[in-house]
Amino acid sequence: MNDIFLTSDSHFFHAKSFIYEARGFQSIEEMNEGIVENWNKVVKPNDIIYHLGDVMLGQDLQAGINLVARLNGIKYLAYGNHDSDARIKAFIDNNLFEDIQMGYRIKPSSKKSFILSHYPQLVANAGMEKPVYTIHGHTHSNDKWSDVYHAYNVNMDAHNCTPVNIEDILADIRSYSW
Repeated sequence: MNDIFLTSDSHFFHAKSFIYEARGFQSIEEMNEGIVENWNKVVKPNDIIYHLGDVMLGQDLQAGINLVARLNGIKYLAYGNHDSDARIKAFIDNNLFEDIQMGYRIKPSSKKSFILSHYPQLVANAGMEKPVYTIHGHTHSNDKWSDVYHAYNVNMDAHNCTPVNIEDILADIRSYSW
């Protein structure tokens, strides 16, 4: 069986020091290569990975496409605020993602249901027997827990620039005290 991974906010080619320096890199090139290396260490070619938005920035669309094409996995995109129409068209034209949507719903277990979105969302009611969790990015927080109830942050900043296995997310949720 193939593993499922989640991530967001790779921000490839986002040449702003407040992005790459906060992640421990000296340059945007070092960050790009570091993310590719970390990604391909954990995600195998047939694994499923949901990227929850903000894949790349910058003017050189072809360089971004070439970089994303190097990433392992069967990729799905829930697009974010930096995933412009031109970038989404380039992703489609180059078959970089299996599917591109505003968000997804997955059920990784009989007791857990996840809404996948770039933005943290309030999707669960307190006291529900089988609550719905939102898995998100966008915040660039180093904390994997969001201020939003039942929200888990998978952005690169919270996970050492590495995609997160869904089994690790489920373990984190089981150990977290709401």
